[in-house]
Amino acid sequence: MFSILAILLTLILLMFFAYRGYSVLILAPIMAILAVFLSGDFINSMPAYTGVFMGALSGFLMKFFPIFLLGAVFGRLMADSGAATAIARTVVDKLGASKAILSVILVCGILTYGGVSLFVVAFAIYPIAKDLFKVADVPKRLIPAAIALGSFTFTMTALPGTPAIQNAIPIPYYNTNVFAAPILGIIGGLVMFLGGWWYLQSRANKAQKTGEGYGEHVDDDVHADTLTTHHTSFMVAMIPLVLVIGINALLTYAIFPNMDFTSLQTQFPDLNIEGSLGLWSIIISLMVACLVLVILKIGHWNNLQKTVNKGTYDAMLPIFNTGSEVGYGAVIASLAGFAIIRDNILALDPSNPLVSEAVAMTTLAGITGSSSGGLSIALSTLGEDYLRMALETGVDPELMHRVAVMAAGGLDTLPHSGAVITLLAICNLTHKQSYLSLAVVTMVIPLCAVLVVITLGSMFGSF
Repeated sequence: MFSILAILLTLILLMFFAYRGYSVLILAPIMAILAVFLSGDFINSMPAYTGVFMGALSGFLMKFFPIFLLGAVFGRLMADSGAATAIARTVVDKLGASKAILSVILVCGILTYGGVSLFVVAFAIYPIAKDLFKVADVPKRLIPAAIALGSFTFTMTALPGTPAIQNAIPIPYYNTNVFAAPILGIIGGLVMFLGGWWYLQSRANKAQKTGEGYGEHVDDDVHADTLTTHHTSFMVAMIPLVLVIGINALLTYAIFPNMDFTSLQTQFPDLNIEGSLGLWSIIISLMVACLVLVILKIGHWNNLQKTVNKGTYDAMLPIFNTGSEVGYGAVIASLAGFAIIRDNILALDPSNPLVSEAVAMTTLAGITGSSSGGLSIALSTLGEDYLRMALETGVDPELMHRVAVMAAGGLDTLPHSGAVITLLAICNLTHKQSYLSLAVVTMVIPLCAVLVVITLGSMFGSF
């Protein structure tokens, strides 16, 4: 009983202090140690930190550090080369100011689906979105929701092949790849995209009827430097994004399946080849895209060294934040009370592990304020159970992969979420002004999409 109370108390404290702006890097280990201490196992508090916590953190880094690093560097290269701005300007010019909301959603979607970090996208697109919404007389308070819809939802969790870290995390647990359950992923993505666009457009139409307009805002120009003057054509700017998805698909479906890894397995007997191929595909595609982008812009870089270094630094905080959350989850999983919680979650619907999985993923994502953090904690503690249940009930692991990722993108944007706080800060807006619309397009509609995918998957299987 004390162990369960310790788990619940530390989870509440983790949410509270994260919302107050304290770093997860310091919060996670403190809460992990506190959970062990409050559960009555005083003597094991420090061993749980140095052994369990740090072991889980280092294991996460070992698996996913290259993807975080390459993704951040690629995003910075896209931004500093002018490629991101070229894509944004082209989409905006083609659709016009009357389609301000759709333009922002599509630009963010194109960039994030191509591998650009959602934070880089937010910084790069905000100045464009601000000008566009002002011309169209659409309330500025809807900008965060439009950016979030294009960056935090369908391209992050649903569309097949997305190189987002969330889509990579389940790979070693289910032996899948980033294209898992592609048709269901597309259906779920369409529910998010169309539902979110309809909602935001209805809010804009209502505001227009009431004469609200863009609103009076004191906008500083701190992000104006993102509107680079590099002359990059749309076609050239799109090449690296296409390469990320294209090479990933080529490796996944054409090259790796026809390779003989027998000698590799002999040389590395502990290596899970099947669970690693999906990760290798993402790493190689991002490496090639980065290299091609550098070559395409040779002679046009203001300071390539600075760009690469900045991208490298951009990767540090996100991966250590997520790794710390994984370490906290591992410590919680080692407590006696967690066994009771785990058994209750797994027993939600024994005949359909998709329901239990979705609840576990979105709940932990909500608690941590992070889809990648919640997904990592849930799979590191329950991944083996879900794979076993899937095999026993005949559920395709690819469907388990897609539902896990999409569910993690449900409650991950509660008010204490670091992504939400950062996005609102970029847009110079408050929770009171913009959070309701943001919550609808990043939580309510995505959870509806999860229900659609679970229903279709349960009826017809993975496709």
